[in-house]
Amino acid sequence: MASTSHRALRLLSLLGSRRQWSLRDLAARLEVSERTVRRDLDTLRELGYPITTVRGPDGGYRLGTGHTLPLLFDHDQALAIAVALQTAPSTVFGLQDDTARALAAVQQAMPETLRAAMESLRLTQLQNYWEFPAPPIDPAALSAVGSAVRHRRVLVTELLRPDGTRPAPEDDDFAAADLEPHHLVVWAARWYLVAYDLDDQQWRVHRVDRLHPRHTTSRFGHRDVPGGDLAHFVMSSHDRGDVLAPWPCTGSARLRLPARVVARWAPGGSVVEHLDADHCRLTLGAWSWAGIAGILATFDAHLTDLHPPELINACRKLAHRYAAIPRE
Repeated sequence: MASTSHRALRLLSLLGSRRQWSLRDLAARLEVSERTVRRDLDTLRELGYPITTVRGPDGGYRLGTGHTLPLLFDHDQALAIAVALQTAPSTVFGLQDDTARALAAVQQAMPETLRAAMESLRLTQLQNYWEFPAPPIDPAALSAVGSAVRHRRVLVTELLRPDGTRPAPEDDDFAAADLEPHHLVVWAARWYLVAYDLDDQQWRVHRVDRLHPRHTTSRFGHRDVPGGDLAHFVMSSHDRGDVLAPWPCTGSARLRLPARVVARWAPGGSVVEHLDADHCRLTLGAWSWAGIAGILATFDAHLTDLHPPELINACRKLAHRYAAIPRE
């Protein structure tokens, strides 16, 4: 009886997780026969849950509209929630306390066994040297951008300075844009908006923490990002509005590689500048000059115009050290 009740709860959770399930898929997920699934569906109907049968070759079962499920999680889902809420990046102002309260609220709604499992998973996060999260974003700005993406509304926004300050309209660096916001992307602990700029008729990748949304206007239709690959477009865009991370040592070099290639593989907290079709400048930092030299070497490209002199000396020392490695 306990096994049947547990399986029925899992079935109800599955029905609430997506619009429609086939009988075969439900049986496979629950690891039981299709006959057993039908019996459990009847049990749920007797308990008052509106399970609808969809006829036809693409038919199946769905939970009736307008029905709100209670919190129904299995053991693995409970652990997933505990991990997600405790490891959520601090990329939005003031959400640390909110995630802690959310975790406590979810735990209180759990059965005793699942609550114990979640409470036993207490995590301590340690920051890696190569983690460069962007400055936290104003929740109101993130909500405005997300709403514009969801409802496909043109977003009228001001563009903030690299340090996050807002220029006055009379300032020389004041800029505003009318954007079709198509995708909201999180990459390397940074929030990006992939948008079509109506002013210059080009696709752009904007850092959300560099936007000050004003309002939205008319609706817009679907557009495909260049190349049709959203991830590749974001990672290969060199003008994403990224800024240099603070490091003890900072240097730059001219690489014989296109900016789109370097932008995809450059470490977080670096800046890529387009020079021409075959060259770009990479500015980056590390805990030592040898560290910067080592990162530049990973691109396996011709280097010129290195700055400052300390970086040039580090590259020469590294080359000498490698040249002295004995042959086997």
